[in-house]
Amino acid sequence: MKYDYLIIGAGIVGSALAAEIVKRRPQVRVLVAEKEAKPAFHQTGRNSGVVHSGVYYTPGSLKTRFCREGLGEIKAFCAARNIGYEARGKLLVATTPQEQENLYKLEQRAIENEVHTEQLTQADLGRLEPAITGLAALRIPETAITDYASITKALLADVENAGSTVLLNAPVTSVSQVGSAYSVQAGNQHIKVGHIIACTGLASDRVARMLGLDPGIRILPFRGEYFVLPPHLNNVVHSLIYPVPDPTLPFLGVHLTPMIDGTITVGPNAVLALAREKYSHFSVDMRDAWSALSYSGLWKMLAKHPRAVWNELKSSLFKQVYLDAVRKYCPSVILSDLRVYRSANRAQAVRPDGSLVDDFLINHSGGLTAILNAPSPAATGAIPIARYIADELGL
Repeated sequence: MKYDYLIIGAGIVGSALAAEIVKRRPQVRVLVAEKEAKPAFHQTGRNSGVVHSGVYYTPGSLKTRFCREGLGEIKAFCAARNIGYEARGKLLVATTPQEQENLYKLEQRAIENEVHTEQLTQADLGRLEPAITGLAALRIPETAITDYASITKALLADVENAGSTVLLNAPVTSVSQVGSAYSVQAGNQHIKVGHIIACTGLASDRVARMLGLDPGIRILPFRGEYFVLPPHLNNVVHSLIYPVPDPTLPFLGVHLTPMIDGTITVGPNAVLALAREKYSHFSVDMRDAWSALSYSGLWKMLAKHPRAVWNELKSSLFKQVYLDAVRKYCPSVILSDLRVYRSANRAQAVRPDGSLVDDFLINHSGGLTAILNAPSPAATGAIPIARYIADELGL
């Protein structure tokens, strides 16, 4: 079987890219090969469903650009496909004078990124969200919630409706170049393809190496552990409630997130995982564990943030520590309200010197393209990311 394009991975980025290609070139044949039994199985289907506004990101970065463009496009896509979308707004709540200072810095960042914000006093906060306490808050009205797994399925339906193919239970196990094309084993199918695009998230470094590319980074999985509040607390807040993040860290802290199904989740933390694609508390995959623990970049990274590492580990080991983080801004939550919910592993690209790759990282070489780092807000920005890559490929 011959295809023009092979997309490895049916998360939201790979699915959006496949849909973009068939929209631009209806005559081409695209194959989306997904190793799992359903699309959006890993990062896409396990995130908190937040449609981000772009308040945090470095001005001029791809993250900022894709987030700002993607926000409106995801909203329009959901309206067109009857997929749940609610603009709840986000509150960044400062509970200490230092956080108030950081809140002001975030407000300036929002202005640079053209994100509309509203300052809230302590009294304003109490009126808007009676269960939340803080010295001040910054409201971002555009922030919304949705169902990214449903968006992914709708994108893949567009691919199939255009006459291309989505193949599940089809891990790509070998790739070899034959002239100007590639010979690929995907599941039980042997195919020939002109261009390969890897959108593989937690496996992006390994798949790049399989394609013959040097990723220059290693993926370290960080497990985010979530709790869910009991049904009687589903209306405890209307907005998404976030702490003011530590500007030196890539993680946003434990937050309260109303979900599109009506529940409210609490989390996540960020703990080094010893299995990239397993999600129970003590999951270990020996290959993944060795890949992480033998990497000098891990230890250099941990040495740069020892206090944060210890705090995240404590929150994983002791439920009370997690509760204390929540009660800083929502004191009515008690220990028995924290009910175990699903976990999610985040792919963090780390360089050998221990520095984190903070923006999108895409490698092109001949007929090969590897998305090596697609951090949050990749789900929000999936449609413009797809457009950007299609432009780079000259489609």
